[in-house]
Amino acid sequence: MLTLSHTMPINDREPYLTRPQIWQGLVLKAENPVPFLDAISACNVIERGDNWLLRDFTLRGEDMQERVAFEPEERVTFVRTKSTAMGTVMNEVVETNDGEMGLRFTFSLEVEGLEDGSAEEAEFADRMSKSYFQGVESTLAEIRRRVTAGELNAA
Repeated sequence: MLTLSHTMPINDREPYLTRPQIWQGLVLKAENPVPFLDAISACNVIERGDNWLLRDFTLRGEDMQERVAFEPEERVTFVRTKSTAMGTVMNEVVETNDGEMGLRFTFSLEVEGLEDGSAEEAEFADRMSKSYFQGVESTLAEIRRRVTAGELNAA
């Protein structure tokens, strides 16, 4: 199993974001990640319940499915139900060491055809980490864009 985690400060640039704005942005990203993540080209919510949804999406040309669970203003957990990379992805609003808010993405995935601890897995992890770390940046950038445009009204 491959696990990667990356935390970025949220309010190291303007506009400064509140926890409700970040949360609203993460919920929107779960429902339709296309504007937030360049690697995702399509997404369709196929089922919905209290604090969860099931979605089909296309990531780098691969059709996948995830069950998404919401822990309001804390964490969004994506559990892969169809993919060549099974596991979980978490987006969390956290407190950093300096007491500020941060956005942490954590990926724990088992990739089909890659042996745990192998050189191939390490190479895959290196390629994937760059893309996923960019995902944290692009998510915050899209939330900031929506706040500036008045599209996120959370105080």
